[in-house]
Amino acid sequence: MVTIAPSVLSADYLRLGEHAREAEAAGAGSLQVDIMDGRFVPNLTFGPGIVAALRSAVKIRLDVHLMIVEPEKFLKDFADALRDASGQAGATCIIVHQEATDHIHMALQTLRGLGVEAGVCLNPGTPLSAIEEVLDLADMIQIMTVNPGWGGQPFIRSQLDKIRRLRWMLDERGLNTAIAVDGGIDTTTAPLVVDAGATVLVAGSSVFNNKASVADNITALKASFAQKA
Repeated sequence: MVTIAPSVLSADYLRLGEHAREAEAAGAGSLQVDIMDGRFVPNLTFGPGIVAALRSAVKIRLDVHLMIVEPEKFLKDFADALRDASGQAGATCIIVHQEATDHIHMALQTLRGLGVEAGVCLNPGTPLSAIEEVLDLADMIQIMTVNPGWGGQPFIRSQLDKIRRLRWMLDERGLNTAIAVDGGIDTTTAPLVVDAGATVLVAGSSVFNNKASVADNITALKASFAQKA
């Protein structure tokens, strides 16, 4: 099953909770929250407080994409922000960039120990071999199809082959790991990445924009790959 994960990076920050609830009502499978520190990427966005506010606003899955240096220092803070009133993290994933830490194996182990799903992300220039030894620890592998840091960039088509090779690697090992694709996802590129093997489509500006409602945009995205999913 292929799901849409709207990125709140492209939402209206004055209406963040409202936009999140609109995406949930429209059938989004999850929301992706992009955390940027101005060091790993040239942008600065949210912290654990916004994650906690979104957790209280919606019931669907939250995927927290850490684009920060030394992410291992903040894993517990974000895991705690994802917990509901009962102390349970629920359906959540924290995604760490392989390029941002010297200890990706330890980071993924730590996330599992904190009770959240563990995700690992690769920039366009990073080969799949960089995560080959931790495939069995990852609940989600996210392939960047733009250079991380800001929304609205054009899709990098060379990453389609990387997605295909990742799908083959996971199938060869019998791993039922989600493949997320982040960057430049719209009604033209969505069917391409689904055909390559993606199961989670992270979409920002194609969901949150002034051209149509959030619901209409999500419906259009789903329709674009319906025959391939």
